[in-house]
Amino acid sequence: MKSITIKGSERESVGKVSTKALRNAGLVPCVLYGGNQAVHFSAEVMAFKNLVYTPNAHTVVIELGKGKSFNAILQDIQVHPVSDKILHIDFFQLFDDKEITMEVPVKIVGTSKGVLGGGVLRLNTRKLKVKALPKNLPDFVEADITPLEMGNKLYVTKVGAPEYKIMHPENTVVAQVRISRAAMKAAQEAAKAAKAPAKGKKK
Repeated sequence: MKSITIKGSERESVGKVSTKALRNAGLVPCVLYGGNQAVHFSAEVMAFKNLVYTPNAHTVVIELGKGKSFNAILQDIQVHPVSDKILHIDFFQLFDDKEITMEVPVKIVGTSKGVLGGGVLRLNTRKLKVKALPKNLPDFVEADITPLEMGNKLYVTKVGAPEYKIMHPENTVVAQVRISRAAMKAAQEAAKAAKAPAKGKKK
């Protein structure tokens, strides 16, 4: 999985006054969990643009100076309900020998037979939770829709790879090809035509 580096500074004070001062200075207060103790730090707002404002999944390298560096993933983010300004971010530390669960996007590949026949593709699940060692975390889960006929569904059991485990029930639908109104109307008209007596033929 691709990684993003965020350079920040450890926080000496974590009170409300200090937090407000950080935000006023254009900094985002953050906490790194998962280690022996929580690490409080801050970083400039722009440092998070490639992590937060993207549909892609990334791991993070947090550099706090003095040789301190941590591998992590984004765990939670708080934004202002009106301005969408980032208020606080929680990270979870990664360890090479410990599995981690995180959401990664679904990438559709192939061309569905059902879509070629007039059906409409619907992506039911845009992200899937996967569990793996950090080195095996995928950038995305590939979903091949080529075999899908009109009316078919692609279940989570048909996607994924041995390197990671998908943490969803087996009946989870990733994508499906729905019958379009045009295709349904054409089918109905074809059925009527098949039932109707041929012109000039006596009953």
